[in-house]
Amino acid sequence: MSAPTTVRPLRIGPYTSATPVVLAPMAGITNAGFRRLCREQGAGFYVCEMITSRGLVEKNPLTFRMIAFDGAEHPRSMQLYGVDPVAMGRAVQMVVERDLADHIDMNFGCPVPKVTRKGGGAALPYKRRLFESIVKAAVDNAGSTPVTVKMRIGIDDERHTFLDAGRRAVDAGAVAVALHARTAAQRYSGTADWSAISRLRDALPAEVPVLGNGDIFSAADALAMVAKTGCDGVVVGRGCLGRPWLFGDLEAAFAGRPLPEPPALGQVAATMRRHAVLLQEHMGPDKGIRDMRKHIAWYLKGFPVGPELRRSLGLVGSIDELDELLAQLDHDQPFPPDADGPRGRQGSPGRVVLPEHWLDDPDDASVPLGAELDHSGG
Repeated sequence: MSAPTTVRPLRIGPYTSATPVVLAPMAGITNAGFRRLCREQGAGFYVCEMITSRGLVEKNPLTFRMIAFDGAEHPRSMQLYGVDPVAMGRAVQMVVERDLADHIDMNFGCPVPKVTRKGGGAALPYKRRLFESIVKAAVDNAGSTPVTVKMRIGIDDERHTFLDAGRRAVDAGAVAVALHARTAAQRYSGTADWSAISRLRDALPAEVPVLGNGDIFSAADALAMVAKTGCDGVVVGRGCLGRPWLFGDLEAAFAGRPLPEPPALGQVAATMRRHAVLLQEHMGPDKGIRDMRKHIAWYLKGFPVGPELRRSLGLVGSIDELDELLAQLDHDQPFPPDADGPRGRQGSPGRVVLPEHWLDDPDDASVPLGAELDHSGG
């Protein structure tokens, strides 16, 4: 497998990665422990869980616990969510003054009902003047800290906003734009429309990186997306769940090197243990091992592991117990050929929950009443 000749190092402001890959923020997943595990596999930009502007400005204790970066993590990439330009400006000012992050990514892509019903996430670019003012407020308060934007195609098939939003984001000062090539109505179902990524790449200045997101489950998927769309890099979300070595595959693929051999179950077990240790270092022994439980099924997908052992691993209560259970696995078992593909939430498409009268006037720049989320993490 060879890398496309058009692939260049990915530059976000003053920061460059030879591998044009970004880890997508995922609530409850992309904490400091998981990000470190992924960074150990390969190069890229690794973004923390979503932080709300209100939670930051009001110094919410949970929000500040989530702003945790490993000492060796650089650049420190934080994703911010907000629907109020004033709150967003204050939040970014706090990030800069307190040196909380080196790169700010803005969330305009979340399709979760509790977010869209307040006019946030993937619903917000429809209100084009409000969207532009929020991005501008972030950029104006960011100083030399680069600001990027992540969004979706639009609310649904009748309301595509990505081309207008991309142009407005760049005009407001965003240094890169990422597109999850699904509508909010699709959520995570169906297939991503990569042609939208190509259209966005054509619509924006060549010097502004356009990143593609959606259905990257293997290195071959990433190379195919770049070749088909001309995008400048890829954003990986669900594809790395239980597969953090995907970032090593991506680094090799984009460099034109042969891919590493897929891991046997023994190597997967070692990665699971490393993941658990990093979560414990980040969260503490009890919370860390409990958080590890949700990753077990993703790691074991495709491997013929007995139901009792699989169940016990899903209820593991300590690192010693994890060691005992991992020792019972057949470490020589090869990686299943059909183990890749969608993981995590998929669900089905549905109506997007929006504030009342949200669709009446796309030029209405007023902030919806009670729209700011006070909790972080999505």
